[in-house]
Amino acid sequence: MPFALPRVSAAARRRAERLLAALRRDYPGAVCELHYTGPHELLVATILSAQSTDAGVNKATPALFAAFPSPAHLAGATPEQIEPYIRTIGLYRNKARSIHEAMKGVMERFGGQVPRTMEELLTLRGVARKTAGVVLSNCFGVHAGVVVDTHVHRLAQRLGLVARGASVAKTERALMALFPRPAWGDLSHMLIWHGRRACKARGSACADQAICAEFGARCELRTPGGRGAGGIVPAQTSGDRSTRTSVQLRIKGAPAKAAKRAAARGEKSNKDQAKRARQESNL
Repeated sequence: MPFALPRVSAAARRRAERLLAALRRDYPGAVCELHYTGPHELLVATILSAQSTDAGVNKATPALFAAFPSPAHLAGATPEQIEPYIRTIGLYRNKARSIHEAMKGVMERFGGQVPRTMEELLTLRGVARKTAGVVLSNCFGVHAGVVVDTHVHRLAQRLGLVARGASVAKTERALMALFPRPAWGDLSHMLIWHGRRACKARGSACADQAICAEFGARCELRTPGGRGAGGIVPAQTSGDRSTRTSVQLRIKGAPAKAAKRAAARGEKSNKDQAKRARQESNL
């Protein structure tokens, strides 16, 4: 392990075990939703998925993989030749360069085979821990970390697994400490499915969802201010408190400001009426 994991209490682990069981109950078929037939295809698809949807990537990759069926083909092409196949995906020019350079690295340094360790994958262009984790877990059954995408990051906070405002790195380490290593891959898939199908970023559909009801201790959509009982998160840092306080002050201050504006409008209206009355009396 290249970094130390945080210490967690026995109670926190027991709560995490209950959450894992609930996720397995509700999402027994959760899998990676990117389409691929081998490690290099999943590596390419995951690079493309950054700030893009899996559905959008899945629409683009069939033609891309038909035109460039191997790492050698992608390494031998130019980024400009790759671009037309991924033009519908955000940041496609940067991603075309990343794919080209990553496949060159696979060919030149790894004999045309996608590497099977986190350390080696991280040497490829466009590959960070999330991308490497997706490939290792799904293609090789290697659990070197927990894949933290936008859904996992959001749900880890809402479900009380990390403090609100925690970084992606802190979120991954907390999840690694809370859950057993063999479950890391499934955990990511199930949280992603829950985030896409129920506990969405805006307008959540989880009002009656059992997982959210039991574990949504800090979900801002269920509890004002994201505060609730039963969470396993330590006390908020001063930065978290100041952020929450400033938000509360803005919320509390809003009605008062609105009332002042309404009073000012009423006072002006009364003055105008009195002025008109004086003018009429002088006629």
